[in-house]
Amino acid sequence: MLFDVYGPNAIYQWLGLFMVLIALILLNEFARRTKAGGIFMFFGVCGFMTVYCIAVTVGAAAGADWAVNNPTVTTMNGWFHYAKVYAATAGCIGFMMIKYSWTKVGRSHWFKAFPFVIVAINILIAVASDLESAFMAWGTSFVSSEGVVLNGGWHNVFNATAGILNILCMTGWFGIYISKKRQDMLWPDMTWVFIIAYDLWNFCYTYNCLPTHSWYCGIALLLAPTIAGLIWNKGGWIQNRAFTLAIWCMFAQMVPMFVNDSIFAVQSVNDPAVNTVVSLIALFANVAALAYIIYRSKKLGVNPYKQEVFVGTKDFRQAMARRASTEYLLETEPKSATPTEIAEMVAYNALPVEGQTGFVYEAVTVSADHKDVSVTTIEERDGESSRRE
Repeated sequence: MLFDVYGPNAIYQWLGLFMVLIALILLNEFARRTKAGGIFMFFGVCGFMTVYCIAVTVGAAAGADWAVNNPTVTTMNGWFHYAKVYAATAGCIGFMMIKYSWTKVGRSHWFKAFPFVIVAINILIAVASDLESAFMAWGTSFVSSEGVVLNGGWHNVFNATAGILNILCMTGWFGIYISKKRQDMLWPDMTWVFIIAYDLWNFCYTYNCLPTHSWYCGIALLLAPTIAGLIWNKGGWIQNRAFTLAIWCMFAQMVPMFVNDSIFAVQSVNDPAVNTVVSLIALFANVAALAYIIYRSKKLGVNPYKQEVFVGTKDFRQAMARRASTEYLLETEPKSATPTEIAEMVAYNALPVEGQTGFVYEAVTVSADHKDVSVTTIEERDGESSRRE
């Protein structure tokens, strides 16, 4: 077994897992379906959490009795937890900027690469944490500043390598779209190939470095966005992941007692041999995913990062079918949007559901009333370009 879920508390531990899973799915739906829901979660709740964490930290530094033994201070004081909660929240806000066309930045073509950048940053945070454990206690164990026993060794290196490969598995960086009713930011090229490789890597990270939290953040937290992304929110997995991650991190930062000291708490077996097996599975999965991506990009003759490599696949088509209509986007686009910004959006939205191999957007012209749009695109394959009107 991977976790200690035996004994009198087992029923509560399983109940806790399902409660967290259902809560994350419901809160993700609350945050994604309306602008008000997203603002409340990622500005309001995050702001409250920030004030709370500053207050208890300052109080503890001053020696105040009410703060010194506060669980947030004693069990959530590591750099990783703060880096993760704010990096995840930054991703949520950036994704909202894209789907709601907030500001000139949110409408810019270059900002479509933001999802890749913020996910890469989140992965690298975990990679650094894995390597930190390896450095701190190679072949042995140590007690972290949060009082958790961690093992260091090859399993950390294997999984850190898997994390770096996972970054390379993110393809079609500029193939970002807006869903119907602007509920989701869609990334159709992020299919099950990446999702499964990511989930295995991230589970292994939590198992290696968060043994007291892994039952929840390594299972429930990964299942919540994956269930939504594979069933009713095709193409929206990365947004699901960011939203649920930020929500969980804020909860864990303020109520760490739930995972550490309550009747729902679960500890992994924390065995280096088990960690190594899990890490190798994650590494092999990411090697296989990257190999498949290289195969498809060679087959299609495209750059897997500038262009999409899963065009025509079932998941890709289902995600593309969820795009908002061009008419709706034009009606809801802010008045401050420039003709170039509007035309770029129209160009991408005009792509067929199955996609277009080697599609690359170029300049367009738009009439003053935004009704007459002339689109010029370039198709790139095997280093050669062809222009079409």
